[in-house]
Amino acid sequence: MRIAVTGSIATDHLMTFPGRFADQLVADQLHTVSLSFLVDNLDVRRGGVGANIAFGMGLLGTRPVLVGAAGADFDAYRSWLDRHGVDTGSVRISEVLHTARFVCTTDSDHNQIGSFYTGAMSEARLIELKSVSDRVGGLDLVSIGADDPEAMLRHTEECRTRGIPFAADFSQQIARMDGDEIRILLDGATYLFSNEYEKGLIESKTGWSDEEILSKVGHRVTTLGARGVRIERAGEDPIEVGCAEEERKADPTGVGDAFRAGFLSGLAWGVGLERAAQVGCMLATLVIETVGTQEYTLRRTHFMDRFTKAYGDEAATEVRAHLS
Repeated sequence: MRIAVTGSIATDHLMTFPGRFADQLVADQLHTVSLSFLVDNLDVRRGGVGANIAFGMGLLGTRPVLVGAAGADFDAYRSWLDRHGVDTGSVRISEVLHTARFVCTTDSDHNQIGSFYTGAMSEARLIELKSVSDRVGGLDLVSIGADDPEAMLRHTEECRTRGIPFAADFSQQIARMDGDEIRILLDGATYLFSNEYEKGLIESKTGWSDEEILSKVGHRVTTLGARGVRIERAGEDPIEVGCAEEERKADPTGVGDAFRAGFLSGLAWGVGLERAAQVGCMLATLVIETVGTQEYTLRRTHFMDRFTKAYGDEAATEVRAHLS
């Protein structure tokens, strides 16, 4: 099963200020703020929804096709993804814009001042999925993740026109979308991904009930935080899968992306929905134990030992055949 993953490609530049922002602010001069903070360190991390999901799928050996836009500064990031099993041949490189970037400074009170530069991400709307499909010999599923909003709409419409099954995954972009856009993006999706809060927001913005949304999508996949995930289909009992036991909780950033990577990899292997969700939950557990969205490793023996402990021998035997 050939899966394309569309979504943002970005880097995070994270800095730490040893003092307090509040001590630098003058109440009656806030209308003319001009401040510069001398920071202690700079941590540059690879990120972006599309790249995070593709990275996890690459580790699981499913060779995803990453579809997104980046700048000429993407070379080192591309090499990293290539080394970890991602097909980056369909990433558009902008001639004038840098790769999207989040720059954030955190003070000693954990307050943050940040800026997000969309950069080349805005050119994702120029990517034709047909050219991607032609290059790789066809697509069986397109995961449409948070990206340039125009790109998300265009990719969705192209999937419908060309009869390519797609997964709708709004994540961070749902806050800026209105009901009409959300209705367009989810109608006819084979899979609809969201967390619990986003689930309620989708229903509120579209005006559609849970039952109405289930009638418009093949599967509704809702992550439940520490409680795992629930998969719903119209007229059928839901499938619920719990999380694997975590060894520590280091950083929740990227956990949802890791779940999607594992779930989509299970689909690529052809295992059932429950198994795919179990793989997703296991991969998400590895991410929450690591600082950074692409800093975890997948040692197959270790992965399978923990997977077996969480989900049993029968599940492990089926998944191990695909990881070997």
